Amino acid sequence: MACLEVSKEGKLKGEKEACTLDGTVDLHGRPAIREKTGQWFAGIVILLNQGLATLAFFGVGVNLVLFLTRVLQQNNADAANNVSKWTGTVYIFSLVGAFLSDSYWGRYKTCAIFQVIFVIGLISLSIASNLFLLNPKGCGNETTPCGSHSSWEIGLFYLSIYLIALGNGGYQPNIATFGADQFDEEDPKEGHSKVAFFSYFYLALNLGSLFSNTILGYFENEGIWALGFWVSTASACAALVLFLVGTPRYRHFKPTGNPLSRFCQVLVAATKKCRVEMPSGEENLYEVNGKESSINGGRKILHTHGFKFLDRAAYITSRDFKDEKQRPHNPWRLCPISQVEEVKCILRLLPIWLCTIIYSVVFTQMASLFVEQGAAMKSKISDFRIPPASMSSFDILSVAVFIFLYRRVLDPLMSKIKKTDPKGLTELQRMGVGLVIAVIAMVSAGIVECYRLKYARKDCTHCQGSSSLSIFWQVPQYVLIGASEVFMYVGQLEFFNAQAPDGLKSFGSALCMTSISLGNYVSSLLVTMVMKISTIDNMPGWIPGNLNRGHLDRFYFLLAGLTMIDLIVYIVCAKWYKSIKREGKNGEDDGKDEFRV
Repeated sequence: MACLEVSKEGKLKGEKEACTLDGTVDLHGRPAIREKTGQWFAGIVILLNQGLATLAFFGVGVNLVLFLTRVLQQNNADAANNVSKWTGTVYIFSLVGAFLSDSYWGRYKTCAIFQVIFVIGLISLSIASNLFLLNPKGCGNETTPCGSHSSWEIGLFYLSIYLIALGNGGYQPNIATFGADQFDEEDPKEGHSKVAFFSYFYLALNLGSLFSNTILGYFENEGIWALGFWVSTASACAALVLFLVGTPRYRHFKPTGNPLSRFCQVLVAATKKCRVEMPSGEENLYEVNGKESSINGGRKILHTHGFKFLDRAAYITSRDFKDEKQRPHNPWRLCPISQVEEVKCILRLLPIWLCTIIYSVVFTQMASLFVEQGAAMKSKISDFRIPPASMSSFDILSVAVFIFLYRRVLDPLMSKIKKTDPKGLTELQRMGVGLVIAVIAMVSAGIVECYRLKYARKDCTHCQGSSSLSIFWQVPQYVLIGASEVFMYVGQLEFFNAQAPDGLKSFGSALCMTSISLGNYVSSLLVTMVMKISTIDNMPGWIPGNLNRGHLDRFYFLLAGLTMIDLIVYIVCAKWYKSIKREGKNGEDDGKDEFRV
């Protein structure tokens, strides 16, 4: 069906149905009709899909450290390391999904394929646990450890959880970006909805894990692992079906081809001209004619003055054209400005991205050491035992509350205070606030551990029993982590999506996930180093199997100090950062990506 463009004021330029302005297409590759595709109908379907998929993922991940210690008989340090490595691998696979999405498959196809892999992994884990790993029957709770397992049974377990890692990792960065694709940022109303979508997306992610952290966490803590895994499998299947049901209403961006070749062309072309004398000014820099960028489906990116060496790739010499029509004869000698600026954008994003890794080290403690700390505290209320992993529900509730407070209270308040800037806190400022709160969270966790050790050693120095300090003393550290997530991770999603070039939007979302990935690996490395350094003269180390004999508090204070140093480096990088400048439909700077520090 034919359609016409609308102006940015929303007025039709003709009598036919209005198209979107951002270049999205429908299922059949035709220009997307605004009223029949995308917007909140598609957005809500994707949010529900995200909630169900997250329930399935955390149904496995939230108690994985306890499964490794109780079922596979690993010690605390090894189990924490294996959980960190597995979680890190989940997010490393996000780069694979982002690459396939941006380059070849598109976001819809990539999401569908990786969700199928996710379901296969969950089915395999459920069958393996039910038939082989939980032996004898009823084992895996706090009092009944499981027996030994053969190498092929352990191999099947690891194959299953890494299929889950591949499926969820490849799906996650694309579903966030695919949801944002349903809103036309060239339209003022839909542009506002697009910004709001990221907050609701992160809220859906957290609410989806609430059931896993409470109900499923309780059953798994009691040793009913098979039921927990089968519920996760059912949730993942429902998420996949729901995603496919929304197919006719989705908007799509066409894949832009392999970005690696575009990056290499810029680097090679700039290197070949390293000895060429370049005059000042932009008149001798090459750009394709017309409104469209040289990158398929993307908007042009305006020239910036940083990384001047790369500008040589766009400098026009007499050797760069072969005929009167001014067509470049060799893309490895001459690249358009937009292609050069695409490389510059990624280079500018990398320092900001690196500064988020230490925050992710703090964040990953919820799935490992916070759980082990909670398991060593008093968790019984009458005859009911609170699963240590379910304490992360306070983190989820904190996220929900702070998203509401930020969007409804803090952001409007900051807009009134900053009268010259009605947008309130920038994404970079919010990420900085997240780092500050993370420091406070680690200090809080360290203080709680100091008091836990005090009571535990008073009652029983060498025993494995729980401290008389209530597990509810962990609530502040979980609440603070939740508050920091709203500022750091929601801001990070918005920042990388807005600042990534049009042809690398999924890669921008994947950067958020890979920072979590490397955070898990750094956490694993820190735990290993701390244990080697602190295990001297027959001392058990800071994080021994019996936490009552260790000094977990010192590890938390170490993380607080590292995060403070990271905050200082982050502030320097944020002040150095320059935002991307895209060309709008009228050929001028669209002004959408003006960025303030």
